[in-house]
Formats: sequence, C-alpha cells, structure tokens
Amino acid sequence: MNRPKTLVNAAMSADGKLDSVVRKGISISSFADKARVDRLRASMDAVLIGGRTLLDEDPKLTVKSPALRAERTAKGLEENPAKVGVVSLADLKLGGNFLNTGPARRLIYTTRRTSPEQITHLENAGAQVFVIGELHVDLSAVLASLYGQGIRKLMIEGGGTIIAEFFRLGLVDELTLYIAPRIFGGASAPTLADGPGFLPGQAPDLSLESLEKFDDEGGLLVHYTVKPKE
Repeated sequence: MNRPKTLVNAAMSADGKLDSVVRKGISISSFADKARVDRLRASMDAVLIGGRTLLDEDPKLTVKSPALRAERTAKGLEENPAKVGVVSLADLKLGGNFLNTGPARRLIYTTRRTSPEQITHLENAGAQVFVIGELHVDLSAVLASLYGQGIRKLMIEGGGTIIAEFFRLGLVDELTLYIAPRIFGGASAPTLADGPGFLPGQAPDLSLESLEKFDDEGGLLVHYTVKPKE
C-alpha cells in the first residue's frame, strides 16, 4: 500500500452534524475528547483538511499540550505534524492560522484554478504547493505524494465533503467519532459524509472496534475500522 494509513477523526452531534447551519466551526467535543484528539494528533505524521474547512475556519492544526510537543521533539520530530490543505482554489489567508501558527510543514494541494501569482504568495509564506488536477484535486495522487515525502500516518479532520470523497475512493482505514449529546438539526448543516451520497451497493462497511462513554459531558467515542471491498 503506497499511501499513508488514514484515520478519519470527527466530532458530531447526535444527529450526525459536524457543525451548525451557521458553519462557523462550533465546538462539539468535550474537554476530555479535546485532550484525546490532541494526543491523537501528536501521534500523526500529518493532519489533512479540505477546502471549505481551510478557507472558512482557518484552523491551527497544532498540538496544544507542551508535554506532547516535547515528546515529539525528543523523538527528533517537529513539534507539530505536517499540515495538509486540499483546496481547488487556494485563496486562503496569507496571515492566517494555517500558514503561520506553530512550527510545522505546510503542504497545499490545489488545481490549476489557483493562479501562479497566488501560488508564489503561498510559497513565500512558507507553504509547499502542489498542483494536482485541472478543476478538482486528485486525492489518490495526494496520498501518493504524501507517502513519497515520508508521511505514514495521516489524520483527516474534515470537512464532510472531503471525508465522503475519501470513503468513496476506498482511501480510509479507520474512523473515530466523538458523538456529543446535542442536536443541531438543519438540512444544510454539514454531516460526516456530504456530497452526492452512496448507492446501497457502494456504501462503505465498518467494523466496530470499541465504544467508550466520556463522563464529563456524556458523549460517546466510537472506533471503527473500514472493511475492504470484496
């Protein structure tokens, strides 16, 4: 398998929403789950997000715990895993969190829709930019590129459209979900797997590995592996 092992990690409401209809990155995880995600992120070689998450939320994608960062540096690693943004039109903030917060490699995969001038600006801001595709980024090529750069463990953090595409292409190995005891509602609110959906015979099948209750807010942590297609 010449691609990284991929884990989708997400927090969602009990009705399967990754965010409210406002789409401003509402906090879903409990304190205990945020600590779990920080440990998980610290164990990864890279963390990947899609275009809407990158442009609308501009996340830091850094390890928050000083102790976890110290553990990484003691192993000869950077304090934070590499940040990977996949975006068709890379019109992101040059002074934003993704590009500027924390020491980390910043990799942007985009298409020819992004102008050469913008690519130069991103590179001057410290990003490595890869043009893969005319209108849409080829995710299989992204994983091959990451593997070639030594990335072996990759966490996909959202959003729902890119997660759905990774599942459609059979590129997900594991899934961890924090399910919060809240209802967001709204037909336009993002879900774990957005996009056109799967036909019954194409739907990914999962195997339950573990189930844990978090006592601080009563949320559930569910861990699945993805069954390979026959």
